[in-house]
Amino acid sequence: MKKGVCGGVVSVTRRIKDIRQPRSGYIPVADLNSVEYFDWHRIKKIDSYYKPIQGMAVDYLTRFMNGTSKRSAFQISLKGAETVNELDNAEKLLDVIKGLDEKSILSTCQLVGYDVAVRRGPKYFTPVEKIIPDKKVIQNIIVLVNRSLAFLNKNGPVVLDGFTFEGGYNDIISSGDGDYLTADTLWDFKVSEAKPEISHTLQVLVYYILGIHSIHKEFQTIKKLGIYNPELNT
Repeated sequence: MKKGVCGGVVSVTRRIKDIRQPRSGYIPVADLNSVEYFDWHRIKKIDSYYKPIQGMAVDYLTRFMNGTSKRSAFQISLKGAETVNELDNAEKLLDVIKGLDEKSILSTCQLVGYDVAVRRGPKYFTPVEKIIPDKKVIQNIIVLVNRSLAFLNKNGPVVLDGFTFEGGYNDIISSGDGDYLTADTLWDFKVSEAKPEISHTLQVLVYYILGIHSIHKEFQTIKKLGIYNPELNT
């Protein structure tokens, strides 16, 4: 893979979009061992606008409630707020977040609205005050975070979370952030109605390749790659 194929250095997810895999993928989805968990909760259909917000809220709240500091869990949101000169407002939202109560979830949904300024650029940012999740979004987030915490409790403990790949980036891939490492497994969390696709298996594989060349020694004990989807609880 030569520099310039993508027009310069890119993120992991952006690079994967430019890769033509074999029909079944470099890691075929059919090769994954699928394990389903069960509870009595059902995830409600929500407006498509709130789906990425719901996913990021679940991601960051899970990290926070699993023991990561709030500032670390929401570091991308805070960086985005600083980019658009709204760090004071972001700090106020962060201060409200305590757990899975309604006020905390509302503040979380607004706070993750700053992520776009980092992930896509400041020109895509819109005022976070417009983000007002309804009861369905709030209830979904509660269920999805609790499922994620239960999963980590069963498959953990977590040894590293919310990591980037300093030392592993190259002249093609310059950014990307992973979800969780347990003792022997790299986990990527996907909040989605859909089952895993070959882009997802390639993404977690690229994370592993970056990871073993990164500054994080924890990757040297990784033997398995996994995807957990709290929406499908699988």
